[in-house]
Amino acid sequence: MMSTADQYAVVGNPIEHSKSPEIHRMFAEQTGQKLEYRPLLAPLDGFRSSVEAFREAGGRGLNITVPFKLEAWEFASQRTNRAERAGAVNTLVFYPDGRILGDNTDGVGLIADLTRNHGLVLAGRRILVLGAGGAARGILGPLLDEGPEEIVIANRTAERAEMLAESFSNLGPVSGCGFDALSTREFDLIINATSASLEDSLPPLPGHVLSSDGCCYDLMYADKPTAFVLWGREHGALKSLDGLGMLVEQAAESFKLWRGLRPDTTSVIQALRTS
Repeated sequence: MMSTADQYAVVGNPIEHSKSPEIHRMFAEQTGQKLEYRPLLAPLDGFRSSVEAFREAGGRGLNITVPFKLEAWEFASQRTNRAERAGAVNTLVFYPDGRILGDNTDGVGLIADLTRNHGLVLAGRRILVLGAGGAARGILGPLLDEGPEEIVIANRTAERAEMLAESFSNLGPVSGCGFDALSTREFDLIINATSASLEDSLPPLPGHVLSSDGCCYDLMYADKPTAFVLWGREHGALKSLDGLGMLVEQAAESFKLWRGLRPDTTSVIQALRTS
């Protein structure tokens, strides 16, 4: 007998590590929504066919994770402004009339975690973003919307950081540089948007780049503190945080797109922290 619950999934490669099915299961229980959410492994060269098969089988929406966010952007028939700015899509909504909406909830998820869950004020602050890849691109627009004093993007290849900064320069004060240019700078918030934490390594940061009451935030999360979270603690960060809260908050934004209501995230974050 086929399930009558609405079908959702997270698609990526690899995918078995994803916490999204657990998160959305808790959201569904909390809100009384009848849905099923599962991991979907797509071949590296088979994103489009996997998504089309899921959609044709009655799927209502998808979350997209590495390495398919750019392909999802191209797949969508229409995109939100924040997805356009990010150049990547992490949420697809399949409408009955055939439209496919692409959105990017990563940046708004980060802002929600920083401001609502951790009480940080971003307006007037000096923010350093480490890395100039897709993860950085996904958060720059929402960060600039908060009105910081400046955002500096630092990357091993300075030109990539400069090009990324230029593409967002119409939204606020943002510039790019290499890591060596940070030797005389100091920031109130440092966000690690590199993949260094996956290898338990660190970007080449000078120790004094964090202000005396500054905070650190790693977009990555793991069962134990990442190398960057540990770096923040060792250098006196007021708060040194990983990206688990961002993961739950961006999932809540996706859930709202699909179901029309936003679940409470606090209890879900606490449950994941203690599981």
